[in-house]
Amino acid sequence: MPKATYDFTNANRASDHPDPTATLPLDSTDLSILVLLLRDARVSVRRIAAEVGMSAPAVAERIGRLERNRIIRGYTAQVDWSRLGYGVTAYVAVTGVQGWEQVETVAALRNLFEVESVEIVTGASDLLVKLRVRDQQHLRDCLFDRVWKVPGVHRTETLMCLDDEPPKAFDLELAESLLAGSKPVPGRGLRPADTEIQAGA
Repeated sequence: MPKATYDFTNANRASDHPDPTATLPLDSTDLSILVLLLRDARVSVRRIAAEVGMSAPAVAERIGRLERNRIIRGYTAQVDWSRLGYGVTAYVAVTGVQGWEQVETVAALRNLFEVESVEIVTGASDLLVKLRVRDQQHLRDCLFDRVWKVPGVHRTETLMCLDDEPPKAFDLELAESLLAGSKPVPGRGLRPADTEIQAGA
């Protein structure tokens, strides 16, 4: 079966300092390896090699390239925080003080242990902050004692999450979609435009 090809020779010369905005084309073998790792990050290199029909050292080199180019940024465990007492999720839309250095506000918010993420957004607000707390009293304390005291925070709007659904397997689903797009099309060969991934995304 023909595969899309990608010459890593020249790309890897700069792989120690990859451009985080670069879009890197991957072949179907790279995408297959990525899908297998997303399904189970603890899968062995030997098992992946058997699945994709390559030797274990060749697969290890492919994984190394994906890591060096920051396609794979790390391997993490997924935790159900509700089982540990942090079952309440809230989103706080933050409007910043005009003229204040936004990077300082973002850094200060990210330092709060209840803050899961801080996103810079468009619209009426400047930032969208995701909080994970124990209960409403904890949320109140977090807002009053910490979030509202962060330099650069002018106004907030808090949105309570009524049903904290587990996140969808977005990375896996997108990688599977890209892999499906890299399969040969009868009479047309591969669709290379479907096999580009944003580095560091």
